[in-house]
Amino acid sequence: MERFKEKVAVVTGGGSGIGAAIATRLAAEGATVAIIELETERGQETVDAIKAADGSASVFACDVGSHDSVVSCFAKIESEFGPVNILVNNAGIAHVGNLSNTTEADLDRIYKVNVKGVYNCMYAAIGGMLKQKGGVILNLASIASKLGILDRFAYSMSKGAVFTMTLSVARDYVDKNIRCNCICPARVHTPFVDNFIAQNYPGEEEAVFQKLSEYQPLGRMGQPSEIASLVAYLCSDEAAFITGAAYDIDGGVTQLR
Repeated sequence: MERFKEKVAVVTGGGSGIGAAIATRLAAEGATVAIIELETERGQETVDAIKAADGSASVFACDVGSHDSVVSCFAKIESEFGPVNILVNNAGIAHVGNLSNTTEADLDRIYKVNVKGVYNCMYAAIGGMLKQKGGVILNLASIASKLGILDRFAYSMSKGAVFTMTLSVARDYVDKNIRCNCICPARVHTPFVDNFIAQNYPGEEEAVFQKLSEYQPLGRMGQPSEIASLVAYLCSDEAAFITGAAYDIDGGVTQLR
């Protein structure tokens, strides 16, 4: 399919895991993809894979938590590729802890990337979308936006903010042909999960992986490609009647646990 032919798509955190899968899927369907990473080395492997499959992609160094860095980066992207049609806010970081053991520094670190980073990128993209009279924004929230999850105080705060920012942007620009949605994944099997288990549960990797998998009623974690499939649909014209929505992609966690 070529649902994104002649479209420019920005994917934050597209160097690995879910972001890499999203960038690859959008490029495979014809998009020119701009991957934003803090360090370009992290995104170059994804770019190389896209180009090897005859797709179009480049990586841009940018700190999503810095307003000036993001505005400058989007200016470079528009100068090189043209107006941004699609923005996927995927970049995010995690934190384990409850209110008592979450420090102010922990909260600020999560806020800078997961909340301010999403704001910065939407802010930088919205002007161009208004000028071209249309665009699509897709934010990665989480089941933590809707559910109480043990020891995820700061992370849940940030993803709740992503959810409500999505609703606000969708409402404010619904008459401007700009759609804004978010998705709410449960656990997805990425290198981050494997590294987290290896670092925190040495010698127990298999048992912990199974326990984390069984948290989802379907009995497994999601795959990055499955997340990318939903993102591609919501960013396409096939989803033209969808805005202000939060799609669960969670193996049944939200409704069945």
